[in-house]
This record gives sequence, structure tokens and C-alpha cells, in this order.
Amino acid sequence: MGEKYLNTIASYIVPMATTIQISKELLLELKQRKLYDKESYEEVIWNALEDSMELSEETKKRIKKAEADIKAGKVYSLEEVKKELNL
Repeated sequence: MGEKYLNTIASYIVPMATTIQISKELLLELKQRKLYDKESYEEVIWNALEDSMELSEETKKRIKKAEADIKAGKVYSLEEVKKELNL
């Protein structure tokens, strides 16, 4: 019973955060990139990384389909959508 209990507890342990050293210049750059005052530096870094991440194949397919729809005129203006939704 004791071993099973310990395994259960271990599955809930969250890895500790890691401290990194950065230059003052990089710190200033990260501060400037914050979208709001309480945004964490981790969020700022993830946002910067996201810009360089590769799109999934599914996302690429959807973008191509959307581009084809636009070229084919399968689009609606905001006014048309509002009218359809009675807004």
C-alpha cells in the first residue's frame, strides 16, 4: 500500500522553476515587450518563440483552403453577417 501511495503523490509533483541569467539589455527588451504590467517574463518569451514556431500541417491546409475561398469570392462582409444574425 505504501509504495502505491508514494507513486500517486509523485505524479502530482511539479518541476521547480529554473533561474536564468540575462543581460540588462535583454531585461529591458523583455520589459518593453510586455503587453500588460503583470504579464510574466515567461509569457513574453513564449510569445516571442511562438512567432518563430512552425505551423502544423493541418493549419497550413486550412490557410490554403481559406485563401481559395477568398479567391472564389466565398466571403461575407461584416454588414452581411450582422444582417443574417439580426444584429
